[in-house]
Amino acid sequence: MGHRKHSAPRRGSLAYLPRGRAKSFESRIRTWPTVNKEKPVLLGFAGFKAANIHVITIDDREKTPNFGKPLLNAATVISTPPVKIIGFRGYSKTYYGFRSVFDVFAPELPKEIARKFRMKQVPLESALNKAQEKLDEVSVLMAMAAVIPRDAGLSQKKPFVFEVGVGGGDIKAQFEYLRSLLGREIKFKDLFQVGSYVDVSAITKGKGVEGPVTRWGVKRKQHKSRKSVRAVGTLGPISPASVMYTVPRAGQRGLHQRLEYNKRILVIGNASEKEQNFTPAGGFLHFGLVKGDYVVVKGSVPGTVKRLVKIRYPIRAKTAKTVEPRIVEVVAR
Repeated sequence: MGHRKHSAPRRGSLAYLPRGRAKSFESRIRTWPTVNKEKPVLLGFAGFKAANIHVITIDDREKTPNFGKPLLNAATVISTPPVKIIGFRGYSKTYYGFRSVFDVFAPELPKEIARKFRMKQVPLESALNKAQEKLDEVSVLMAMAAVIPRDAGLSQKKPFVFEVGVGGGDIKAQFEYLRSLLGREIKFKDLFQVGSYVDVSAITKGKGVEGPVTRWGVKRKQHKSRKSVRAVGTLGPISPASVMYTVPRAGQRGLHQRLEYNKRILVIGNASEKEQNFTPAGGFLHFGLVKGDYVVVKGSVPGTVKRLVKIRYPIRAKTAKTVEPRIVEVVAR
């Protein structure tokens, strides 16, 4: 039995195991960044993926060969209807993790919230007084936000309700900040600015069940070497009599939760403004017309069109300096 003539390193990253189907079409952001701001600010937003386009910009990266030259950038349009702040929650840190201490809800909730959950309404002043009494126990405050798909022109009736982190200031300042936001609508331009970087999180496109060649990039076997061609050459040694998790196997591909870092904001606009409306005649394919506010980020975004995309402040910020990009042309497909 001869030795191997060529190296064949393992293909496919194990960093994302298990590659199973996501439990929900809504991604979950588990970590929120720390921002150095004196006043409190919401750290996240949500929108719906609309389309992929191209944006021609002037390269503003100094000390690069293309500095000052036009660049053709792939970009993604995300429809960002206003997010409604329906309440906030306080958490205390315990030995077993974070524990909910109090909830405060706005006195008037959107009618679509009844499709998501029903709750017994508590007078606002009473809830705020109880929350202030327990504020010393709180280590983290989270805003409860709701985004309604129909505001973006989609047919889904049930809203998405999720928590958004709060950064800047101390707990008391954050409490007063969230108190002032109760029942209000927040727009994307209130939190982010053109040229800054954001992280995006979404559920990727589903591909169904795939074999090891497509799923892990395993090399196809040589002609006539085995009965199978697109199967793994070996599942492991004869002892121990078990298949290790590192062996590439067939299974689910796609519909996974993924988070991508440092997407630059190229455009923040509103479709009602003619000079900023670059939606093609008849609307984008599979999405339609972009209504209201939208944002264009550089690069791709996980998921298919109409899927919920969560946006947050960057946790691995490239630079603290924000430079507004110089846009030459927007090419919509």
